[in-house]
Amino acid sequence: MIRPALESDLSAILAIYGPYILTSTATFEYEVPSLSAFTDRFRGITAQFPWLVWEQDGEILGYAYASAPYSRPAYAWCAEPSIYLRPEARGLGIGAALYKALEAILLEQGYQVLYALITQENTRSLRFHEKLGYREMVLFPDCGFKFGRWLGLIWLEKRLKIVETPTSAPTPWVEIMNNIQNFPNILDILSLF
Repeated sequence: MIRPALESDLSAILAIYGPYILTSTATFEYEVPSLSAFTDRFRGITAQFPWLVWEQDGEILGYAYASAPYSRPAYAWCAEPSIYLRPEARGLGIGAALYKALEAILLEQGYQVLYALITQENTRSLRFHEKLGYREMVLFPDCGFKFGRWLGLIWLEKRLKIVETPTSAPTPWVEIMNNIQNFPNILDILSLF
């Protein structure tokens, strides 16, 4: 049910993401990107980070990916996961399964610290992240403006592991995928196969 996202999935993924942009404060994006712009975004992200989908009966019910929260080299061991589900997929454990697989891959890549940035009023997402071991670090009050009002943002953190002195930057997702044994092993460990 969990597999790497493909470019051929992007229309279905964008159909999930679009309503979040247009009707919610889960994202601070204002306009739904074109498929072309979204494809460019996907290619840029997946050059380094995993992007997973949950597929059931030929339909994509949700997706999760990670990206770089900062661009400076000193932050190379930090990642920011994101997840979006179709409304009917919420509360079924799909989100937790996607996040656990994503985190296992990020750990395999060498990432150490994960950051989730959640709109203060998005209590459902805050509870979800707290259940998965994220803890609140900072509140940025009234820092985002959407739908004619100011919104606060909560910065949560989860530490996967800390290596005193890393010997290399995290391995790109493409290299993890080139070792075809890694992905099934990760899913098998998580009992998702």
